Amino acid sequence: MNTMSLRSHLRFHTALQLSLALESAEETLVGGQAVLEGVMMRSPHAWGIAIRKPDGELAIHSEPLEKASDKSPWKGWPFVRGIVTLGSAMVLGFKALRYSADVALEDEKTASGEKLEMNGWVAGFNIALSLAFFIFMYKFLPFAAARSLRHAAPQTANTVVFAVVEGIIRLAIFLAFIWLTSRWKDIRRVYEYHGAEHKTVFAYENHDPLTAEHVQRYSTYHPRCGTSFLMTVMIISIAVYALVPVHGFWAGFASRIILLPVIAGTSYEIIRYAAKRRSSLFAMMTAPGLWLQRITTQPPDDTQVECAIVALNHAMELEQKQGGELVIA
Repeated sequence: MNTMSLRSHLRFHTALQLSLALESAEETLVGGQAVLEGVMMRSPHAWGIAIRKPDGELAIHSEPLEKASDKSPWKGWPFVRGIVTLGSAMVLGFKALRYSADVALEDEKTASGEKLEMNGWVAGFNIALSLAFFIFMYKFLPFAAARSLRHAAPQTANTVVFAVVEGIIRLAIFLAFIWLTSRWKDIRRVYEYHGAEHKTVFAYENHDPLTAEHVQRYSTYHPRCGTSFLMTVMIISIAVYALVPVHGFWAGFASRIILLPVIAGTSYEIIRYAAKRRSSLFAMMTAPGLWLQRITTQPPDDTQVECAIVALNHAMELEQKQGGELVIA
């Protein structure tokens, strides 16, 4: 029976949980995501991925990509486009991560000598587990902890104070998770590929040759990063939840889930605006995300940069065949 080793399973699940922090979701611009031992790059109408195999060779794959707003113009409306783009990015991110996991497992063998692979059951289990982890860690746990403080500090019953306390707890959990995962060598390598992705996007946006020498000159900190998006989501969450009175436990918890699309759509617009106008007041809201990239991005070596370049080149080659037009921020 083919199955994943415990280490491979944990590595895949951790990377899946971090996927939103490792990707830049913008359907009209070039972006990407760090995966296991490689990088996925996307353009408006295509995506490409390059994975470093255990023997040192590159596994390369590319596919056309359909923009949701091309078929349904309303999906490109402000605030709506953020929710649609985020959903599409999560689907593509999982697809890329699963591909990278299958490549990474090529050297692992079962006791019977059969090659391991990421089967559908394992993939489905990890998606369900990741979703449950997100809701529990970032919605249920902060809300429950903030509610429990009411007995010791009655002033936290105030809606605004409650939202601030809950937000601080949520942020502390998120930062602890990011920091702890960065101590794991396997995930630290993912963060290095994340740095390679950012450097390559910077080089492309500045019309520089896509060579390791030129790409390595750029910063690993990019404003249009999933890390910045998540930090903005947490800041906006405090403001939104401060407007929602909390009467019952389950009603309050349900409101946290129901309001997620509103928060995500608003955060997306702020990130989009800040990336284009980096001297604006909104850009200040993305500053914490850039600071956090000191953890979620690490300096890559030339072989890791090569993965990002190859992935982008294949995405761009397919983009041209699709007849798409790129917009450079």
